Amino acid sequence: MTRGRRALDTLDDDIRDHIERETRDNLDRGMAPEEARRQALLKFGNVALVKEDTRAVWEWPHVEQLAQDGWYAVRVLRRRPVYALLSVLTLALGIGGTAAVFGVAQGVLLSPLPYAHERELGVFWMKTDWTHEEYLHIRGRTPGFRQVALYRQGDAMLRVGGGSARLVPGVTASSELLDVLGAAPLLGRGFREGDDVPGAEGVALLSFGLWQELGGDPAIIGTYVTLDGRPRTVIGVMPRGFWFPDPSVRIWTPVPLRADSRSWNSTLIGRVAPNQDIRTMEAPLSQLAAMLDERFDYAARRNKTTDRRITPVRDDVLGPMQPALLATLAATALILLIGCANVAALVLGQVDARSAEFAVRSALGASRQRLAQQLMVEVLMVAVVAGTLGAALARVGFTVVTDTLPLGAWASTAPDWRVFASAMAIAVIAASLVILVPIVSLYRGDLRRVLSAARMGGIEGRGGRLESGLVVTQVALAVMIASGAALLARSVANMYAVQPGVRVDGVAVVDLVFDGTLDRASREKTLDQLERSLRELPGVTSVGAGQTLPLRGGGYRAGLRIDERPEIQNAATEFRIVTPGYLESLGFALRRGRAISGDDRPEAERVVVINEAFAHKYFPGVDPIGRSIGVDDQGSSRIVGIVADAAEKRLTDAAEPVRYVALAQMPWIDDAQSIVLRTAPGAAETSLLEPARRTIARVAPAAAVQQTTTMRRVLDTAVGPARQVVSLLSLLTGLALILGAVGVYGVTTHFATRRRRDWAIRIAIGLPSSRVIAHILGHGAMLVSAGIVAGIGGAATLTRLLSSFLYEVSALDPTAFATAGAALFGVGMVAALVPAVRAGMADPVKALREQ
Repeated sequence: MTRGRRALDTLDDDIRDHIERETRDNLDRGMAPEEARRQALLKFGNVALVKEDTRAVWEWPHVEQLAQDGWYAVRVLRRRPVYALLSVLTLALGIGGTAAVFGVAQGVLLSPLPYAHERELGVFWMKTDWTHEEYLHIRGRTPGFRQVALYRQGDAMLRVGGGSARLVPGVTASSELLDVLGAAPLLGRGFREGDDVPGAEGVALLSFGLWQELGGDPAIIGTYVTLDGRPRTVIGVMPRGFWFPDPSVRIWTPVPLRADSRSWNSTLIGRVAPNQDIRTMEAPLSQLAAMLDERFDYAARRNKTTDRRITPVRDDVLGPMQPALLATLAATALILLIGCANVAALVLGQVDARSAEFAVRSALGASRQRLAQQLMVEVLMVAVVAGTLGAALARVGFTVVTDTLPLGAWASTAPDWRVFASAMAIAVIAASLVILVPIVSLYRGDLRRVLSAARMGGIEGRGGRLESGLVVTQVALAVMIASGAALLARSVANMYAVQPGVRVDGVAVVDLVFDGTLDRASREKTLDQLERSLRELPGVTSVGAGQTLPLRGGGYRAGLRIDERPEIQNAATEFRIVTPGYLESLGFALRRGRAISGDDRPEAERVVVINEAFAHKYFPGVDPIGRSIGVDDQGSSRIVGIVADAAEKRLTDAAEPVRYVALAQMPWIDDAQSIVLRTAPGAAETSLLEPARRTIARVAPAAAVQQTTTMRRVLDTAVGPARQVVSLLSLLTGLALILGAVGVYGVTTHFATRRRRDWAIRIAIGLPSSRVIAHILGHGAMLVSAGIVAGIGGAATLTRLLSSFLYEVSALDPTAFATAGAALFGVGMVAALVPAVRAGMADPVKALREQ
């Protein structure tokens, strides 16, 4: 038996002995027996309170006592089902949302990358704009780097055995890639020196997921797969969880490095040398720039000797997602805080309603610590139930978040046990925040004054300053969320107001990839057959194809030679290879001349169509129709038409010169092509997607459909992540408004209830009901206004997280803040109106009788 247990077992005897000794002392002083006993009891104090304090010292926290508090909390919650249900649902919403976003952030932003010593890895400036020639010039002697690898990401057509072909995301890279990443295969070997030499045996590395899809047999090493029509030996399988440069990639192959290849389409990644810091590479990069400057003559647009920088690999692969995830995480955390404040106000209201009970129990011997313990058990029980429900909501919310936010290949991330664990951890944190306010109120309150106030009908009840503070906090947090949503909504509206220069309605898009073994003639013939077949589909008015669509970014740039202006040197413009019908199908406005036509064949004169930006820059004040231009030192083409400018890359980019040339007159045709189908008026473009897919499968079995979409969806994607984030923030804003309204309603109700006897007396002696309603509404307006002012101050800081999403809107936009404030004020006044009208219309006689 422990010392504490022995003390508690003899407690009654000790108390009795103490009182009897004090009584005998009083008798010795000459007191009467009854008076001696009474004075001894008065001197000792409240026996029950002494017992309670002693148990608190020796038993805290005692399992039996906690069990009693648990059963008592269950009875309290059962007697107040509305309070219990509101508390659980309010906390569950905040917990579920926060856990869902945290689960996504943990899996995407917080998990370590699958590379050894990731802080030593960096991506070179001008990403996707390096050539084989440049890489071979610096290979093995890059200042400041232990090793550097070149890679390019793109889809490949995979065929295993006699099975059907399918597209898989892949990477072609130099043989150093795995060494740079510090990764090793699970099975087989990685790339080795010589694998990227032209003419070397074709090899491939499979991802763990692709290996499992192909049967998961270790004997796959040494077998063959067909990639882009060429057989490759499987030399290795990467471990589970490895990815590069994103989780969508399924296969890696060596790229044949050619010293004469000047295609700007590759990325460089390197591992810094010992004693180098990836963030302080100014000196080595200056040396590298000098090496490049000695060997290459760069045009101003592609000058790699300026703006030198290395981006840490984590920032490179995850950076675009960070603002959206952090902003959403901040918004859900604010929702959780609003929920905590709401539940704290509910618990505080229960403390107020049960103040007489607490006062009586205190008079009977219960200590404040004991009462606080029971409140904590009650709140913790609510939090556990809310956490369990929140974990279930988090699983649903996880899917909503991954579908809504711009996560790209990371959107396939699945929830795991960590979502449940984070929900329960957040529930415990929320319970800790909730219980602080009522505990402070309990310790600050005068329980004897409560009993006096009860006898006086409640006129002396507490003023509710803590509850008012909680409402101000809720409104402030809701204003912060609403301000962010308003900013993004304005930004998105501004983006959609930009004219892209092409049709975005009534145009279907099919992206396809040719088998790599098809020669140029076969590709041209296949495209021609596809366009004829697709043009016969019901509802199709025109069909065209090109290697790059507007609004998608990327595309070729080619050097420019103007025969009549030899002074123009080192110029380059965007270069688009298209079929007849492409410009018409996309709705390019023809300003002068004609578009590319079916008569522009290889044997005919080479022609080119330019846009207005090209004409203004290179032919100012003259008519460019009929003039000759060329690509570097190649043959010339005659300008036959001018079309309006279009957003060839990003929606908000300024117009830049673009050339459109006939595919039939080009010496090569890309593997990847985008076919556009314009629909007849009244026809839905989405209805063409599946028929187009079936037609391509029937007419061109050597081509694989990469995706089917519409130009409206292409525009949505071009608007960027703001469009996706604003929808989620709008949902959270609606939730914040609801929770804020509940908080205002609850506190206004408590305010009116605490003074109901006062209102009744005033109405009975002639005060109009409208004055009572106005007074209560004024109290609610004061709280809401204070919350709005505080919220706008906080929003000025929070909205800076959204600055990367904003277009022609300041992060401190007064219109957005005013809109958010007005919305919260309106919702708050509606919430306060209900208890105000109820108090103003109450029967004063009935109210006085109840006191």
